[in-house]
Amino acid sequence: MDAFFASVEQRDFPELRGKPVAVGGSRERGVVAAASYEARKFGVRSAMPSAIAARKCPEIIFVKHRFEVYKEVSQQIREIFHSYTDLVEPLSLDEAFLDVTQNKQGIERATEIAKKIRKEILEETKLTASAGISMNKFIAKVASDMNKPNGQTLIHPLKVDEFTANLEIDKFFGIGKKTTEKLHGMGIHTGADLRKYERRELVSLFGKSGRYYYNICRGIDERPVQPNRIRKSVGAERTYSEDIGELEEQMEALSKIAEEVSRRMVKGNHLGKTITVKMRYSDFTTHTRSRSLDHFTNSESEIYAIAIELLSEHPREQPFRLLGISLSSLNVETKSKGGQLTLDF
Repeated sequence: MDAFFASVEQRDFPELRGKPVAVGGSRERGVVAAASYEARKFGVRSAMPSAIAARKCPEIIFVKHRFEVYKEVSQQIREIFHSYTDLVEPLSLDEAFLDVTQNKQGIERATEIAKKIRKEILEETKLTASAGISMNKFIAKVASDMNKPNGQTLIHPLKVDEFTANLEIDKFFGIGKKTTEKLHGMGIHTGADLRKYERRELVSLFGKSGRYYYNICRGIDERPVQPNRIRKSVGAERTYSEDIGELEEQMEALSKIAEEVSRRMVKGNHLGKTITVKMRYSDFTTHTRSRSLDHFTNSESEIYAIAIELLSEHPREQPFRLLGISLSSLNVETKSKGGQLTLDF
């Protein structure tokens, strides 16, 4: 989807159309969850501190998020996907991989399927979507960002080698800012530059990620589209309008977060073993503390008790602007021919 959260707000509130909009945060505090294309022209991006966004774009309008609305729209879109294929792997509320090798409507050309899906999304939700079409998930993902908004890009299998060779390294999905800086320092600026390194060299430099880098610069991605992806963690976090420094304030904040995490765990029928507390200072320095239990839990009281202990183990050098709690090492149930299989990992 194109600037999904912000586009929903502009759709529902005509006075926001054509104006720079940021969902989440405020002019003084918080983080931008999504920015409209009008705001992006000024360099505003998601995950940017709101204060920086306001400096870059003085006319920006901050609006509160409405996640329940975004979820409803996302469900509408996924129903459209499933009218073409059951092989749908959601990445988030606004993005998914679709395998249309065999599709329910018997359409031979993937480009035609993408056009039809985008047309249906526009007609049903009044929102635009962009698509990338290729032979694997990595190439399709990169292609999906090349003709936004409201466009689509096909990378034919015979063009993949040339495409990845010429692709700027910061455009490779899965290569972040820090890794990009490291690669640039090594003189690697394109896929062709990355191909000069052997697999063992990249593994030595980047660990397991080195194998991924070796493959993707050659357009190799053998990951299937997984319609039932296993969830690895459940969590919640809060950014506060004013830094919280008093222990009582922090304990009260963690209590509310623990309640929300427990609610989400119970709703999803999840249990977890590893509890992690996330703490962020006003300068955006972030720390985490974790503890693994010898049993599964989704108990609010237990989550809260462990979170308080983890917080107390961390020296309170400054007030916090953000606190969060997550549970991982989940017991995840997946369907199988023999019933339900519980995977403990």
